[in-house]
Amino acid sequence: MKKYTNLMLNGLFAILLVACASPRITLFSDASDPLREVTLDGTADDKILIIPITGVITDSPKSRIARTMPGVVQEVVSHLRLAEKDDRVKVVLFKIDTPGGTTTASDILYHEIAAFKQRTGKKVVVCMMNLATSGGYYVSLPADVIMAHPTTVTGSIGVILMRPQVSGLMEKIGVDVRVNKSGENKDIGSPFRPITPMEENMLQELADALGRRFVDLVKQHRGLDGQRLATVADARIFLAEDALAVGLVDKIGYLQDAIADAKALAALDPDARVVAYRRTDYPNDNLYNTLTSGIHTNPTPMVDIGPIGDLLSLDAGFYYLWPQALGSP
Repeated sequence: MKKYTNLMLNGLFAILLVACASPRITLFSDASDPLREVTLDGTADDKILIIPITGVITDSPKSRIARTMPGVVQEVVSHLRLAEKDDRVKVVLFKIDTPGGTTTASDILYHEIAAFKQRTGKKVVVCMMNLATSGGYYVSLPADVIMAHPTTVTGSIGVILMRPQVSGLMEKIGVDVRVNKSGENKDIGSPFRPITPMEENMLQELADALGRRFVDLVKQHRGLDGQRLATVADARIFLAEDALAVGLVDKIGYLQDAIADAKALAALDPDARVVAYRRTDYPNDNLYNTLTSGIHTNPTPMVDIGPIGDLLSLDAGFYYLWPQALGSP
């Protein structure tokens, strides 16, 4: 038994050496693998490209065991660049399932999608799945058509500033942090001391300014005003029927309905190809696959504390995010 164990270990070690030494061999799919087109449906020449936007929207790469995966912004922009070069791609359909993300990452994606439309003249359709809240709705705004799944939760039009506060705990355990600063507000928002009323007002002004930017974009793209705009501006969430009534979405339907609308919008052949870009080949691939590369799951923690763990993993900062959705199934 020991002999076979040693042989297995030696073999694994040899594979690792070859993989590390050769630029052509990798044990795990990662950002270095090129995106390749796969056909999910149809046979005609013209194409509808499906791009998934899932998870928290961030421009940071995702670290996994033995590999690094592209961040959401990097991956979506890579897809758009390829679509821009392909004259056969007539429509880009974003399949969105996200509670939102950082203000800057959400704004970058909004800008990239809007600029892509302007440069290429290609149509953009959004199909909302489980969640398209806050930053997930923000990035949907440039679309020609926004369709919500019958059970979609969307809205949360606003910004939230999340910052930890541990001064009470530190006082209980007798720990202190000394700070030397060059300006009175240099440590504003510090988790190591209570915030002052003046600092609270300053941070609220920043949140209000970012929130107004979001609401102004909703007004611009969706044509909302008066009571309808006031209704969405309080950052409430909506189910699909209510989102349709207030004007946040255009239609309610399923992914196949969004594809049919995309074909009609661009006057495509009914058998137009539905394609996706992948870094990894998947057997029996289909429209509902949101993976583009590798394994899209986090390493299993020794102790799963659910949504609290997701919240604790976020850095302090401004977010177009519905935090209550973090960790939901």
